[in-house]
Amino acid sequence: MAYASGKFALAISDRSGLQFPYTEMVKEWTGAWVHTSEYEPKAPQLMPHEHSPDPQALSRPRPARVAFPVPNLLPNNAFTTTVSTTVTVKEPLHKRSTNDYVRFRDVQRSVGGVTNSIFNLDTTLKSDLSKTQTGELFLTDSSAFPSTGYIVLDEDKTDANGNKLSETIYYTGNNGTDTLSGLTRGSSAPSYGVTPGGSPAVAHDSGAKVFGSYIITVINTTDPQGNTISNSYSFVLNSAATSADTAGGFPTFAGPVNSRA
Repeated sequence: MAYASGKFALAISDRSGLQFPYTEMVKEWTGAWVHTSEYEPKAPQLMPHEHSPDPQALSRPRPARVAFPVPNLLPNNAFTTTVSTTVTVKEPLHKRSTNDYVRFRDVQRSVGGVTNSIFNLDTTLKSDLSKTQTGELFLTDSSAFPSTGYIVLDEDKTDANGNKLSETIYYTGNNGTDTLSGLTRGSSAPSYGVTPGGSPAVAHDSGAKVFGSYIITVINTTDPQGNTISNSYSFVLNSAATSADTAGGFPTFAGPVNSRA
């Protein structure tokens, strides 16, 4: 069926009821037949976009991790002795806690008659140590090591995948010559007021490197504004220094017993 063009016709608007030329009429989205001047487009709120849940996970996540403590560089001549067994260490704003264990590395010179090897506390295993051995271990020289404390063995030892297998061991006895006893294998020493996860207990061969540590007491001072600051701490030697002295040289480091646990 053919329709006339309606160029001479009139139409009544469904919206206003007014009369308009037929050719100026349009059909609105509501179905109403209205004049072009009355046409109202569909509101955007009536045509919402399809919405899916917000993504919650990355395709390649790399979660943040807690970094291991690392040795800190000490100031020049950081060690001070008196004629006693107490040694004071200067380490500005160190943030360590009393009863932390600190291992000193690369002390360059003696202080007050105390040799640098006593500060560094390094020796070797005198015999093999099995993975499960907890009674005692034998060192080339344990005379400078504290009566109780933490040691670390084989910092450079790795497994088949290249992972470091350095082991921290806690001991409760030292005969003062060559034997540490009362061993807790795969331990971890307190550092900065927290104790990280334990290290793996592994077998060690005779001649393996052994490093000791000292338990510290923090020395707090107060600045002119009344704030507490910590720039130093102390530890105790087995034998007293023979003179008052400030030395040790540079560079010298203070850090965790085991840099991997």
